[in-house]
Amino acid sequence: MIQLNIPTWLTCFRVVLIPFFVLVFYLPLTWAPMVCAIIFVFAAITDWFDGFLARRWKQTTRFGSFLDPVADKVMVAMALILVVDYYHIWWVTLPASTMIAREIIISSLREWMAEVGKRSSVAVSWIGKMKTMVQMVSLIGLLWRPERAVEYVAFGLLYIAAVLTFWSMFQYLKMARHYLIEP
Repeated sequence: MIQLNIPTWLTCFRVVLIPFFVLVFYLPLTWAPMVCAIIFVFAAITDWFDGFLARRWKQTTRFGSFLDPVADKVMVAMALILVVDYYHIWWVTLPASTMIAREIIISSLREWMAEVGKRSSVAVSWIGKMKTMVQMVSLIGLLWRPERAVEYVAFGLLYIAAVLTFWSMFQYLKMARHYLIEP
């Protein structure tokens, strides 16, 4: 039976937010971009908060440990897809698709490392955390788009996040290389 607690409910709430996030993005209303960005910010805050509460209250569960990264990755992937759809130009699609591909590669690597009993060998690094932070700030700006200056800063941050994406991916692959390459 699935054990539900406040941290797990917060994670489930993030999953439920995803279709509303997409729907609001496409609303033909002047306030839709701002509300879409607010939903994204709220999801990011609940992501941090559910993990904090689960550790603090010692309420980590298998279901929560599974669902939390899924909710995060789906929300970010959807945000990247929406941004690509809005701008519809290669120089936005390229970093966004790179970030989505990296998430698939690293998730697969972590799953495989867990199968061989070496999951801790690919623990989250500070570069991965920095990539996530820069990516989130960039996506907030690109979802909201309050003025051109914000968009330009967000585009710059998107490219910084893309560089950090490659850096962190290669770092994870380097940590796992001894297990990936057979003698």
